[in-house]
Amino acid sequence: MIIGLSHYLAVAAILFTIGVFGIFVNRKNVIVILMCIELILLAVNINFVSFSTHMTDAVGSNPMAGQVFALFILTVAAAEAAVGLAILVVYFRNRGNINVENIDLMKG
Repeated sequence: MIIGLSHYLAVAAILFTIGVFGIFVNRKNVIVILMCIELILLAVNINFVSFSTHMTDAVGSNPMAGQVFALFILTVAAAEAAVGLAILVVYFRNRGNINVENIDLMKG
């Protein structure tokens, strides 16, 4: 059995669906929402890398372009996770919980 482009796209679609479904179902916990955003970004990375490797025979295409975009997305996702978790730790120290409903109290 040869693993083709459709297999990668199916895995990416499943991960993207799980991420979106997790955001819509769980609106209470901010950490779960951040993990679902990471799943969505992982699905996008799989699409970039799979299209990059399978579209190398196209005229004028750069075979490394998708992999470079995936590297930038991984960098941004790592920074987003670090900053987001730091904000959540400070918020938890001040309020005692990290419920989404109470985050609007930080206004002003």
